[in-house]
Amino acid sequence: MNTSYRKQKPTKQRSKKQSFLRLLGPGLITGASDDDPSGVSTYSQAGAQFGFGLLWTMLFSYPLMLGIQEVSAHLGRVTGHGIAGNLRRYYPNWLAYIIVALLVIANTINIGADIGAMGASLKLLLGGSPLVYAVLFALLSLVLQTTVPYHRYANVLKWLTLSLFTYVGTVFAVHVPWGEVLRETVLPKISFQADYLTTFIAILGTTISPYLFFWQASQEVEEVEESTEDKPLKQALEQAPAQLERIKLDTMVGMAFSNLVAFFIILTAAVTLHANGKTDIESAEQAAEALRPIAGNFAFFLFSLGIIGTGLLAIPILAGSAAYAVGEAFQWPTGLERKLLQAKGFYTILAVATLIGLGLNFTPINPIKALFWTAVINGVVAPPVMVMMMLMVTNPKVMGQFVVPRRLKLLGWAATAVMSIAVLGLFTTLGRG
Repeated sequence: MNTSYRKQKPTKQRSKKQSFLRLLGPGLITGASDDDPSGVSTYSQAGAQFGFGLLWTMLFSYPLMLGIQEVSAHLGRVTGHGIAGNLRRYYPNWLAYIIVALLVIANTINIGADIGAMGASLKLLLGGSPLVYAVLFALLSLVLQTTVPYHRYANVLKWLTLSLFTYVGTVFAVHVPWGEVLRETVLPKISFQADYLTTFIAILGTTISPYLFFWQASQEVEEVEESTEDKPLKQALEQAPAQLERIKLDTMVGMAFSNLVAFFIILTAAVTLHANGKTDIESAEQAAEALRPIAGNFAFFLFSLGIIGTGLLAIPILAGSAAYAVGEAFQWPTGLERKLLQAKGFYTILAVATLIGLGLNFTPINPIKALFWTAVINGVVAPPVMVMMMLMVTNPKVMGQFVVPRRLKLLGWAATAVMSIAVLGLFTTLGRG
């Protein structure tokens, strides 16, 4: 009998046993990782260039981001396989290989930019060589991922999300006209100028990125494999009520946290940089440095520290999502809970992506242009991945009785449509340039 899980209720007994913090996991970590140093750069540029004019995008993107990330989590938890694994099972292998290859390229470039930003930020705080710091950050990330079991490493990542509060604290170190902020957020004056639209598209590409889909789906699979009790929901119908409610809460909180932090980053740049005529900010560390003479050393310190904290959170997720995708596509053993020799291919991809990303900082490649092309690749990859995910989560052959409810269908397809339009807009802008 095909009973919709929407009619099922989570058991009160299990809900009482789980604390609120324990309910938060893949969704919270995924959302927090979205505010990585390259994201900080995008949001800082938005605030510096347009003031409060793009704060509304955080309200606009939230339900879209929430919908598609919850879809990703459902796919992983219900089937017991990540996105690449499901693509390989139900669609031609070449489709999975192309999508995974583009994901790995984009993630590797993003890793390089984030490592570089962290090194530059630590140089701002301590002096010294940013390249030496970049090497140390890359090695630290690799050691943690390859030596710490998932059940412990997930807690490390969860606590690293607290680093994002530095951006909330930065705002309260400067004067903010809250009445004007509220008005511009709720009743924005939307422009159709090319630079405004390009920045809007960049914000969408930053908040709705393919690596986030792959990571959250794979982490739901990891949670199942790490537990002695949990199973894919297709095999354990009785676990569905509690697990699907947990996914909903986890994703709602994680994406809200992500967009709240992004809101404060835009706001910080608006009330400091934009208000003082500094409208051309190209990187996160440049934004931090520009804050010092305007907002003081405390705001500068918090902003710089936040770049380092978010980088430590984002690098393993960028590298890990690439490793999960490749491993699933080629049917390798995958998972951060496995020991190094138990998943050699998985850890090799993770290490190679991190080290190549690090190596990009020793080349003449312009990191700003590299990030731009990462956004282009992510833009190309996102809509087809989203289409394939929506087709899978609405297919009973893939999901059994757990096809997603109408709410997620509407949000997921809306996010897919918006991202597709955004990509068309991006290429239209490129053509005019």
